[in-house]
Amino acid sequence: MAHTDHQTMRRVLRREIAGTIGLLTDEHDFRAMRRYRSFTFDDHTTYLQQVEALLRTRASQGSHTTVTLFDPQEYAEFCTSSGLDPDIPSSRTRFTAELATTGPTVPYDGRPLSDLVPDLVDEAIRQATWEYASTLLARLGACASCGEDFGRAAFARASDLLVRILETAQPGNRHLVCSVSGTPETLVAVLHADDDSDGVTQLDEAEALEFTTVLALGLGIRGPGGLVMRTSAPGATDRIYGWRMRGSLEPLTAGEVFDAYCTDVDSGDLISPESDVDYCVPPDLGAPGPASHQH
Repeated sequence: MAHTDHQTMRRVLRREIAGTIGLLTDEHDFRAMRRYRSFTFDDHTTYLQQVEALLRTRASQGSHTTVTLFDPQEYAEFCTSSGLDPDIPSSRTRFTAELATTGPTVPYDGRPLSDLVPDLVDEAIRQATWEYASTLLARLGACASCGEDFGRAAFARASDLLVRILETAQPGNRHLVCSVSGTPETLVAVLHADDDSDGVTQLDEAEALEFTTVLALGLGIRGPGGLVMRTSAPGATDRIYGWRMRGSLEPLTAGEVFDAYCTDVDSGDLISPESDVDYCVPPDLGAPGPASHQH
């Protein structure tokens, strides 16, 4: 392709960027956008190369760019509900600006798109998980006898439990996984809680909100589900322990934790245990805090 064609393509892209670029990450979505005459790209690989070149150029000029996922189906629905013509660049710009405030985004930090896209997809899954769990939590309703909102009470209990789980863990880096399978779709949330140089626990607020919401849903629907914690600290053996969810958190035995980690989920075959890892019972979380009313 001639150099002037590349310049033209970048100009087209640049017009549709207002600090955020909506990225068509896979071939299927790219083909869906080709039905619009104003979408002038005909090759997905070339499109990704041009997006990456433009991102690098903007970064070198000191411009901050956010990357978000562009979903053609959501775009078509957005244009229909907003009364916009989907086949003009300004409509794509409007939609992308909307995504910047409501959708999953990651800042462009100079990495190749091949490294950035998985993070963007993970962020999209995380947001979808949170939205889905929040919706199910809101549907739990209220207690007929006392009027207590089940979802709100479960969230308060989950928040209290998370605080106590982190407080009772050994110092260092904590990796928590919560899964709830008693819903149409199994939900999984991950939380990283690392201590800084002063020993203060650092949490990503969005990650913590999603984790607490999924935990609350598991408590609210009374499972089945589980929560597993791995702690790591310099000079110390990694510790792995967990709980099953049945309306509350019930400690797993060391053997149950070992079996969970050392069994292949698909085949059921045993997997060699990791060396220098202690599969153990969780610490006592103490008495439940407020909002632990059981119905």
